Amino acid sequence: MLNSHHSSSAIVVGGKFATIMEKPLLITAVVVIGVLILIGAFVIMNQQMTTIQPTPSPTVGTEGLTINGVRPNETITTPLKITGTVNGNGWTGFEGQVGTVELLDESGKQIAFGILTATEENWMQLPTKFETTLYFTSQVEQSGQLVFHNENASGELARDKTFTIPVKLPKMETQKVSVFFNKVGDECENVSAIERTIPKTAAPGRAAVEELLRGLTFQEQSQYSTNINSGVTIQKLTIENGVAKVDFSSLLNAGVAGSCRVLGIIAQIEKTLLQFPTITSVSISVNGQVDALQP
Repeated sequence: MLNSHHSSSAIVVGGKFATIMEKPLLITAVVVIGVLILIGAFVIMNQQMTTIQPTPSPTVGTEGLTINGVRPNETITTPLKITGTVNGNGWTGFEGQVGTVELLDESGKQIAFGILTATEENWMQLPTKFETTLYFTSQVEQSGQLVFHNENASGELARDKTFTIPVKLPKMETQKVSVFFNKVGDECENVSAIERTIPKTAAPGRAAVEELLRGLTFQEQSQYSTNINSGVTIQKLTIENGVAKVDFSSLLNAGVAGSCRVLGIIAQIEKTLLQFPTITSVSISVNGQVDALQP
């Protein structure tokens, strides 16, 4: 009996001890789980913040002028698209443009020129966004400069402002093509060739027509004119059995009136393509319509 009594007491005591020990273990487990939840929540929030924060695009400029995507002393390639914003301090808009930019080579010679065209209808309201695209060639690796000029409608020299970005120009393989425009005093299909140097390409016909569509350079405008609307693009160009079939956007014949101008457009395109020996005839269409451009 005595042995049985002692055995039963041991079990009771053991049971009480086990109950007492379970409580701190339960509290510890709850605390650990809570800490893990907080850590997990912090990690998720940090990942979300990292994900949604945008990477700032490179910008340079001066007071009133911001230029996007062009870093000082970087190597630039053609075509070079430049965008930015003007916001006063002499940098403002006038008649849809906010200034100009020229690309100079190492000797200071201008090798490209562009108009900073406002991309917003209300170009008088600041800030005003702009864009332009420069096309250029460089036969040697050299340094250069992008020189931005403000739109000074007053003509007063004291109001002129410039901003310069040093750049590097790569060595490029080039080739020469001809593009056709009317000389001052000539009109209709009486067009003349202007020689252009372009980056070497396996598709010189398309490159020549694209050069034609870009129009006259600033220096050429005093001697030549074009019949082709600004903003026209090539939608498709194929060459098969000597026939170059080229389809243009609807701007090609937008607002075009009179047989003289139509003949001038056709002559500019045809002669630009017929300079290549693989092309013997040209078919012009607008949005797939072959007879859209008629005298």
